[in-house]
Amino acid sequence: MSVDLDTRLRTVVGAGAKRLEEARGFRTVGDLLDFLPRTYLDPDRSTAFHELPEGEDVVVVGTVTAATTRQMRARRGRMLVVTVSDEVGGQLQLTFFKPFGHQDRLVPGAQVVCSGQVGRYGRTVQLTHPDYAVLNDPTGKSSGGWLLGGLVPVYPATAKLSPIVHGDLLDLVLHAVTGLDDPLPAEVRAEHRLPELLEAYRLVHRPQEDAEHRRGRWRLKFQEAFVIQAALARARLASDATPAAPRRAVPGGLVDELRSRLPFRLTQGQEEVLGEITADLAREVPMHRLLQGEVGSGKTVLALLAMLAVVDGGGQAALLAPTEVLAAQHYRAITAMLGPIAEGGMLGGLDNGTRVALLTGSQSAAQRRANLLAAASGQAGIVVGTHALIQDTVQFAELGLVVVDEQHRFGVEQRDALRAKAALAPHVLVMTATPIPRTVAMTVYGDMTTSTLRELPRGRQPITTHVVTGEKDSWVQRTWQRVAEEVRGGGQVYVVCPRIGAEDDPDLPGGDTVGPGLPLGADGPGEGLVGEEESSEVPGLHGVHQVTRALRSLPATRDLQVATLHGRMPAEDKDATMRAFSSGQLDVLVSTTVIEVGVDVPDATTMVVMDADRFGISQLHQLRGRVGRGGRPGLCLLMTQGAEGDPGAVERLQQVASTGDGFELARLDLETRREGDVLGASQSGGRSGLKFLRLARDEELIVAAHEAAWATVEGDPDLAGHPALRRELDRLDAERAAFLERG
Repeated sequence: MSVDLDTRLRTVVGAGAKRLEEARGFRTVGDLLDFLPRTYLDPDRSTAFHELPEGEDVVVVGTVTAATTRQMRARRGRMLVVTVSDEVGGQLQLTFFKPFGHQDRLVPGAQVVCSGQVGRYGRTVQLTHPDYAVLNDPTGKSSGGWLLGGLVPVYPATAKLSPIVHGDLLDLVLHAVTGLDDPLPAEVRAEHRLPELLEAYRLVHRPQEDAEHRRGRWRLKFQEAFVIQAALARARLASDATPAAPRRAVPGGLVDELRSRLPFRLTQGQEEVLGEITADLAREVPMHRLLQGEVGSGKTVLALLAMLAVVDGGGQAALLAPTEVLAAQHYRAITAMLGPIAEGGMLGGLDNGTRVALLTGSQSAAQRRANLLAAASGQAGIVVGTHALIQDTVQFAELGLVVVDEQHRFGVEQRDALRAKAALAPHVLVMTATPIPRTVAMTVYGDMTTSTLRELPRGRQPITTHVVTGEKDSWVQRTWQRVAEEVRGGGQVYVVCPRIGAEDDPDLPGGDTVGPGLPLGADGPGEGLVGEEESSEVPGLHGVHQVTRALRSLPATRDLQVATLHGRMPAEDKDATMRAFSSGQLDVLVSTTVIEVGVDVPDATTMVVMDADRFGISQLHQLRGRVGRGGRPGLCLLMTQGAEGDPGAVERLQQVASTGDGFELARLDLETRREGDVLGASQSGGRSGLKFLRLARDEELIVAAHEAAWATVEGDPDLAGHPALRRELDRLDAERAAFLERG
């Protein structure tokens, strides 16, 4: 029988397959082989029994020095107590309440490998009813034979499957598999000195020394990176084979008109990136470009110039935003920046001008009909919207460019549905204000060309950040005094909360203070700590409604104009609140993370983030980018209740406070978060799709795999000469495929 990675386990290990599926969810040979040991033990080294942590599942190696059977005191029957010693004199007791079957094997002199949960009885370290294998078993039982010689791989224990049984079943599989199709071409393996796939699995699961399992892991990581890059390369080649209409700005057209009206000059970096974008738009293949830049680096004006170039070239542009607040903000900012350019056909508008339409899910029927008509007729050269743009009722006369703001907020199906509204493949520009580490850019956006804006426009003011901890009540009080001072000086303030809370929640206790350390109760359905769409009930965290009421009653802030903003408000209320804040009618806006991206209020000088330890590093950097956007310096105060359950939380906040470099913070964020969070897969509840790679540590490997994979695909686009690689790409499931093709 031929055994490959897709072979069902039950055909190889029989009844053991049920245990593997119940304990681990494994169904195929590949599932089992891809579950790598978490560490390795050297039987020739001391196990140091006295250092074993209580409550932890362990695998230990030692020699039986004593075994006794005695009557139990608390219940009927006899128990077996076995003493096992390590090489430095440490002792461990194995306790069996049913001695039968064990007393003949666990005799003095037997060398054993045991797995179980560490317990203590007085000063005695114990394993109760552990799983074990005797390395020199006098009864001749074959269990645990794979433990003889070399390193001992340690697999995490579960209640339904011990590490030793896991190893026995794995041994059956390794003996059954005689060869595997290798997705890595022979020339790639030779160039990078990589073992074949089956040999890599054997090196990882049955190493003789440390160098072997490291070599096997490197090979498996390289393959994963190589397959990802090959998929991205194929996607890019397929895209380049699809025709697109070239879009060029015309002399004296809308691009030139806007540039003449801008109250500032583009920075050198902006000019360079704009040149890259306009060159892409002029090609007959669709642009796929990622534009990343620091908060406030000027991405929006470049996107607007790109959209006008497309309008100059006879097409339309669609701007897709993740929230109604951001869509409305983009609409207001674009129409204000364009002025008469956006009033084509209207009294006072330019003769060659265009129109800007806004489409959101909560618009009135009349507004929606008018904007749908403007998009379908081509009267609106620029259409801004949320997911409402994707609906079947939305049609375009000639869609030439899709601009996606904050790409990680959207699924692939949503993006593809918008692109499908164009007769020819539209150009695509993806923007993100979250700086992306190089490895993530290569792994997630590898089929896109990346442009980066690092410098801030002239006149942007620095943002000073401080951490305010709940142990210092005077600092908390001083925070709200400082808020009042900023307002008296002409500034405006954001207060960001991790949850909404309920409007009828009891007021915050504490009288004239609000901030960390207050014993708030659960407020019913809360709001996600990462994004507006997530929700959770988290007691003890500050909510928008409670903080708003407290600020209206504190002596320092009760005379200020305070309002609330969150994602569950009606669209017209959200828009009215943002307009009032932008026009200076409000002093303090208490909000959720709905203001995280795109919101631009020049007079906002200060931000207070409540329970800041509940936000990610990059998210905090995004949030504080909302202040200091005018001519005055910005101030960001990160308040925390102390983060007792997360000792590293305050340290992370100090890292945010210590630097304004978003790219450095993105690197730190990558090191402290799961790959799934970084890749955005967690937004659909899924995994990142990465089995072995760690983007924070494997940059050298990813770069090498990128070069090898792209060279392979460019030399053989159909992979006719690489059938194993083609089959591996076909094996990717829908979730992995979506993760790869984003962009």
